[in-house]
Amino acid sequence: MLLQRTTVMKSWRRLTAALAATVLGVGLLAGCGSDSPGEKDDKTPAAATGVFPVTVEHAFGSTKITKTPQRVVSVGYTDDQAVLAFGIKPVGMVDQYPNPPGKSPDINTQWPWVKDKWGDTRPEVVMSNGDSGPNYEKIAALRPDLIIAVYSEIDRAAYDRLSKIAPTVGRTKAEKEPFSARWQDNAVHIAKALGKADEGAELVQGIQDKLDAARKAHPEFASRTAVALSWYENKVAPFATTDVRGRLVTGLGFKGATEIDKVAGGKFFTVLSPERMDLIDVDHLFVINDRADQEALKKFELFTNLSAVKKGNVSYLLDSEGPAVGAAMSQGTLLSLPYAIDELVKSVG
Repeated sequence: MLLQRTTVMKSWRRLTAALAATVLGVGLLAGCGSDSPGEKDDKTPAAATGVFPVTVEHAFGSTKITKTPQRVVSVGYTDDQAVLAFGIKPVGMVDQYPNPPGKSPDINTQWPWVKDKWGDTRPEVVMSNGDSGPNYEKIAALRPDLIIAVYSEIDRAAYDRLSKIAPTVGRTKAEKEPFSARWQDNAVHIAKALGKADEGAELVQGIQDKLDAARKAHPEFASRTAVALSWYENKVAPFATTDVRGRLVTGLGFKGATEIDKVAGGKFFTVLSPERMDLIDVDHLFVINDRADQEALKKFELFTNLSAVKKGNVSYLLDSEGPAVGAAMSQGTLLSLPYAIDELVKSVG
């Protein structure tokens, strides 16, 4: 069950896709691409040609895709960015970061790493972060020929229902807990579904090369233990080493705090009680929150007493605000990772 939040919980509002944001009751993104989303018209985003047919094995079985998809719907929280990376604009997507009221266009199409990819296209929202599941009626109305549900917690029942609408690719077969797969595995998995396995492998290697270069340029990272965390309801919530944020930290060369994994019990994060603050008494901390929450955390005595804080070894990463480095780190996609890597290295100083 996802952790539910309300609008009052601003401190956790931008934490992550999987920690569920407030259900805003908004059905469509501002300026949808078509007045009648169920109809295929000349506004349908063109799909880049891939190699087909392909069969993709996943957690719920296998899916055969016979030809280049023209109308892709993504129901994984960050799957839209993976699809965009291959030149395909989804016609439907998850509203991962709820848009500030009255603001347009939607923030999810305006991140620095996706804005040019989306252009003027405005996809339909088929699920908002915090919903119990996707809106099947909206998805059906979009007449997709492929549904991507990889960075997602959908279960067998949801998968079966989606599969009745269009061929659906679920999360990777080896993924034991939702959101625990390596970003590399998710990227290659989606690339294969789009008939672009080779291109996917090249993009993954490019990011891996960037991580390798960062480690080489900063060998001092290897001797430091680091943790990514957020501030939630007056509590500190660190991410496990299996989470995309934790994997990025270790990918840069830092050592991960594996004791957090034990407390998390297989989940991608945990909320620390005061007596377990020792788990984040490490060499460097990456704090992902927006400005108001960061300022509140800086007044939390149990946090300010940590050695890393006293030494100034903290990277405060704005989430949805400003440069949105926290969002880039949390999304961990083919498009956001190059940006996140550069900014994280700069933040360590």
